Amino acid sequence: MLARVVSRYTNLEAQERSGERIGFSFGENWRKYLEGLDESKIEQATRSLEESFAGAPIVGERFVDIGCGSGLFSLCAFRLGAAEILSVDVDPNSAACAEYVRRLAGSPSHWSVRTGSILDDAFVSSLGAATRVYSWGVLHHSGATWRATENALKIVAPGGLFCLALYNRPYLPGVQVALKRAYNRLPRALRPLLVGAYSAALLSALAAVRGRNPIVYVRDYGRRARGMTFWRDQEDWLGGLPFEYAEESDVRKFAIAHGVRVEHVLVRPPGGNNEYLIRRPEPRGTLKVW
Repeated sequence: MLARVVSRYTNLEAQERSGERIGFSFGENWRKYLEGLDESKIEQATRSLEESFAGAPIVGERFVDIGCGSGLFSLCAFRLGAAEILSVDVDPNSAACAEYVRRLAGSPSHWSVRTGSILDDAFVSSLGAATRVYSWGVLHHSGATWRATENALKIVAPGGLFCLALYNRPYLPGVQVALKRAYNRLPRALRPLLVGAYSAALLSALAAVRGRNPIVYVRDYGRRARGMTFWRDQEDWLGGLPFEYAEESDVRKFAIAHGVRVEHVLVRPPGGNNEYLIRRPEPRGTLKVW
């Protein structure tokens, strides 16, 4: 049984930095997701993680999961043979989710969970270096996307890989922000109504524009979406404040400025998460033996 740690957690750091009113806990949403976690979702998420690292091995590597959420991708790294796994999240409810999943995996000693902010320099320094760093759809909710990304990059060891997913520019950013603010300001009892209305509009648009069968789309959602579920993703999207986005060119400029290189990019439709696989080069003169 996964119990709530903080019933109404608010990321005060992100709220103060962004000036947004935040009434949503990602960890609470992930707790609901874990109630339906099954082997098929884990398998899909594991395949997704392998794709995110473009086939680079995780076995034998130190894996740090920044903004671990449900802990699902830390579990995937465990199954893929990571030598050490560290799950990190600012939301204590998310950290509790990751700890719950760790226990389901048999409480392995080489997997640990910590609560802290990627914007806390001292905390980041305490995490140590890792050859595989993963942060999917997280840092754009920190209230300081580029500082958070810079701090995450500090964790990447020479020769290591950093999988970073950030929102790209949506078609109508003003509309998206308005919807997110409306959700966060609604009384908790009324939020499901907005989730339902938004989801119905999205499914209707998919049916009209792309000819998608809404029932089939929702049923098969996890096969396309990293083992996620449609309803949890819609609530996650609506609740997700602060809201920042980045163009591919922004990330490439950031990489150049920090002496790292973007090796692979998965571009999503507007408003989705682009995935960037970033490598920190080995120091010059280092001979890499495969």
